Amino acid sequence: MSEPARRGRPGYDRAQILQVAVAVFNEQGYDATSVAHLADRLGLTKSALYHHFDSKEELLAVALEQALGGLEAVLLTPEATTGTATERLGAVLRGAVHVLAARLPFVTLLLRVRGNSAVERVALERRRAFDQKVTALVRAAQAEGSVRADIDASVATRLAFGMVNSLVEWYRPTGPEGADQLAADVLTVTLDGLRTR
Repeated sequence: MSEPARRGRPGYDRAQILQVAVAVFNEQGYDATSVAHLADRLGLTKSALYHHFDSKEELLAVALEQALGGLEAVLLTPEATTGTATERLGAVLRGAVHVLAARLPFVTLLLRVRGNSAVERVALERRRAFDQKVTALVRAAQAEGSVRADIDASVATRLAFGMVNSLVEWYRPTGPEGADQLAADVLTVTLDGLRTR
């Protein structure tokens, strides 16, 4: 659940500050970015920045929640919780592509997290839990006989999300392919490759 916007000096709200901070974290790396540099980029004093966020770590935690919360919500959608395991797997892949397209800077930041702080370690644990749930779906689809059993379920999950995650390197929302078509392409490549022959 997002927090209400808090207005402060000189007219930035939390969402605007977060957007700029995530852009800087992605450009320079989180560890290499100081609060002073963020304040300078925003044209704020450090105290004005602290009016909105208590610390650089809070900025990171809120940013990572945008990505992780979106991905975790995909697992709870009706499409991801009903139907065959293969249909649910398709819904999760489709939903993950849509989250990535809608929250590209936040997902990019999530994928660059290395576990150097408590906030990052929590994020990595949540990513692992998400991957485990997707792997369980792959196993269920294998048990149904609709997905090949000769590929390890955890490897299939890593390969599928390796493809999805690679989108942060080249996908641009202003490009020729929209999120719907991109999701359809990912599903075709992934599920056609995994389907039993």
